[in-house]
Amino acid sequence: MAGRAVGPLPGTAGVSGLLGDTATFVGDNAGLLLQRIGEHVQLSVVALVIAMLVALPTALVLGHTGRGGFLAINAANIGRALPSLALIAIALPFLGLNDRSTIFALVLLGIPPILTNTYVAVREVDRDVIEAARGMGMNAGEILRGVELPLAAPVMMSGIRTAAVQIVATATLAAVIAGGGLGRFIVDGFATGNNASVVTGAVAVALLTILTELGLGAVERAVTPRGSIRTDARAARGARRAVPGGAKGGAQ
Repeated sequence: MAGRAVGPLPGTAGVSGLLGDTATFVGDNAGLLLQRIGEHVQLSVVALVIAMLVALPTALVLGHTGRGGFLAINAANIGRALPSLALIAIALPFLGLNDRSTIFALVLLGIPPILTNTYVAVREVDRDVIEAARGMGMNAGEILRGVELPLAAPVMMSGIRTAAVQIVATATLAAVIAGGGLGRFIVDGFATGNNASVVTGAVAVALLTILTELGLGAVERAVTPRGSIRTDARAARGARRAVPGGAKGGAQ
């Protein structure tokens, strides 16, 4: 009827109130938010670097020689099959109630996609190119460094990107064992009934994960030589076949 006032839709007041509370919470805790972001990034970077140091040399050697790759990939995927929280619980008696237990779980989470993508990428390098390099007098090390590694780099980077995204998202669990990072906002928010804290932590983790995906995606495109898209796609398909249930970029 004309002249009747129309009130707000059901639930909109609650949503707008939560958004306002979250904005106020962020403004009041901007310094703490930056500190938690730094802790989260540090945890993630340390875990990713360790995973790369373990997985990359192993996969490059196995991919170059073509020996033991199947066993290595399946062994790495044992860690992928276990829940990250269970891995943290396993590490606690040995590493203690600290960030080392979280890093242990994150490293095991990051190894499978890096190992799988790197191994498959090296194995998918055109054999004719390798034979041509041998014909030019290049030894095994020179072929690995000068031929296989540059051609495999895009798919390798895809595995690193996948591992990084998984690690950043899962590092939130550090707060469960009194660690730092953005998960602290979520855990503390649930404990005190502070929904604004929970939303702040969840949104911050999501944005950091998206930035990681976009940033490393740009690096992946930068290391992809022109004309190698078809080879990269073939190697990526091979990586997905090597890991059951794997999605874009290797193991998920």
